[in-house]
Amino acid sequence: MLEWLRDLTSRERKTMLACWGGWTLDGFDQQLYSYVVPTVIAAWGMSTGKAGTIGTVTVVTSSFGGWFAGALADRFGRVRVLQIAILWYSVFTFLCAFAQDYTQLFILRGLHGLGFGGEWATGAVLMGEVIRDKYRGRGVGFVQTGAAVGPGLAALTSAALYAMLPEAIAWRALFAVGILPALLVLWIRRSIPESTAFAGRAESGARPGLSHLLSAFRGRYLWLTIRVSLMVMGAQGGVWAVNFWMPTYLRTVRHLTATNTGLYVAVQACGALAGFLIGAYLADAIGRRWTFFISAVASIVMVLVYLYLPVGDTGLLLLGIPLNASILMKFAPMGPFMTELYPTEIRGTGQGFCYNAGRAVGTVFMTAIGFATAVMPLGSAIAFFATLAHLLMIVMLLTLPETRGRLIANLDEAPSSVAPSRVASGRN
Repeated sequence: MLEWLRDLTSRERKTMLACWGGWTLDGFDQQLYSYVVPTVIAAWGMSTGKAGTIGTVTVVTSSFGGWFAGALADRFGRVRVLQIAILWYSVFTFLCAFAQDYTQLFILRGLHGLGFGGEWATGAVLMGEVIRDKYRGRGVGFVQTGAAVGPGLAALTSAALYAMLPEAIAWRALFAVGILPALLVLWIRRSIPESTAFAGRAESGARPGLSHLLSAFRGRYLWLTIRVSLMVMGAQGGVWAVNFWMPTYLRTVRHLTATNTGLYVAVQACGALAGFLIGAYLADAIGRRWTFFISAVASIVMVLVYLYLPVGDTGLLLLGIPLNASILMKFAPMGPFMTELYPTEIRGTGQGFCYNAGRAVGTVFMTAIGFATAVMPLGSAIAFFATLAHLLMIVMLLTLPETRGRLIANLDEAPSSVAPSRVASGRN
């Protein structure tokens, strides 16, 4: 599964390492909030609904961050905007350590979301353009493993800080550690060149204006953008429904300690890592759509098994591995799939909007669970909304094309007014 790594050029490897680091630290910073939810609920007397709202605002603002960053990446370059996005989310995660009440934390997490969304949008486009068509699924999918490693590191860091420090201090220290991703920018500035696809466009002298923000909604790209966004909404909604509420479920329903909860989620991250690697391999082996379908169906099955199968703590620990492998497998093909749907001139805008808008709207499933606990157990709410989200994903997939084998150069050669499904419909 990893033999292809030896065939990559030095430039491909460096770009992949930089984007992997960005994804890892992005996932680390984003996941930190889920571990402080029980603490701030108790300290500030917040309801679970309000706690979910803070999580939602982060992802809602990430939709704008990803959309704007994608448009800026189409104008100023993928590498430059990637650096700005990483610095942005690092600083605002750090500032969350000094929040004194619900309002301040709400605002700071909202600002954090702008960089959180921008990092994915620019990193995914950069990787999709640098890695050869032959290895695009595996390359972008491998980088996506950072989204498993990051939350795993966050879980271990949370467990360590809560074990060493009083709870009232530990959650602030956890946010303060979030400044570390800023160090990655120093290496990116020195080592990573711009993608040749963007450089070629930039040499023509054309610079997108403000109206470029709407380029993915023009002509026949409108229906494509809507369908992809809804598909991502289902995929992301299923993840938010499970992963955001999992620490709270383990502590309040299974009655694990804060330290044990962090360790459980860290073990589940091993399943997520396996899921990303499997998804990356399958994306090139059987295609993007089939990998999406397998992940969605397996996710529905594993969520129900995890929440309703009567097992002890050890069984719960082990089930977390296939659960996360199933849920997160779908994200390995996500970047290459969208890269192969849009031409270079609008790729940042289209990909940035679809992924981050889908991620933002998908948080309604996360927020709904917080309010649904007033009428049903937390476990039942997670199962219901996770299933609903994945069903939405499946329905949208039925309307979208397979993109495996498409050459992005062919997309650039065709006029943007041509329907995306006809621009590069053949296998290459």
